[in-house]
Amino acid sequence: MELKTKEVLKRLGDLEREIEYIKRDLLHVVEQPRRKASLFGCIPGGDVTEGAVEEAKKELFRELGDL
Repeated sequence: MELKTKEVLKRLGDLEREIEYIKRDLLHVVEQPRRKASLFGCIPGGDVTEGAVEEAKKELFRELGDL
């Protein structure tokens, strides 16, 4: 009987450890932002004007507000 108890306790320990790993993985998934805060790709190619930079900033910060 004692052998079965030790086996069950070992299995419970393994399951507890696995649950902790799953929790940690889920926390990392939740904490990662959906999108990087960057102006890269917000400004069309060619001449970059002050107006284009301001428009890109508005677009970037509008999307950050959705987080």
